[in-house]
Amino acid sequence: MQIQVNTDDKVEGREALLKWVEAEVAEKLARFRDRVTRIEVHLSDSNGDKSGVKDKRCVMEARPTGLQPLAVTHEAATVADAFGGATEKLKHLLDHTFERSKDRHGRETIRGEGHAPDEVPGGPTPS
Repeated sequence: MQIQVNTDDKVEGREALLKWVEAEVAEKLARFRDRVTRIEVHLSDSNGDKSGVKDKRCVMEARPTGLQPLAVTHEAATVADAFGGATEKLKHLLDHTFERSKDRHGRETIRGEGHAPDEVPGGPTPS
């Protein structure tokens, strides 16, 4: 799983922040590494030097193999909180997406349990 981190010019501590974000994404989303080819993280500060209640923003985009890209956004007072919120949202979205995919494609049906079509348990017996 490739991890790409982008920041705008208003986000401080760029180098240390990039390393921290990469490490956190690799750790917190590790269980998806075989099913996601790339995760992009975009960090921005809408007010620059001014502080605000929710002026830091994190957008995360995941590229699951064989599926359309998925994206989440979280805004908070700090970059760390914005990133943490977006990470949790993405983790939940990936869980939901892969579970739904598994149900749709991997679920055992009554006909898929090793019975011939006319030998369905509880069904009519062949004549």
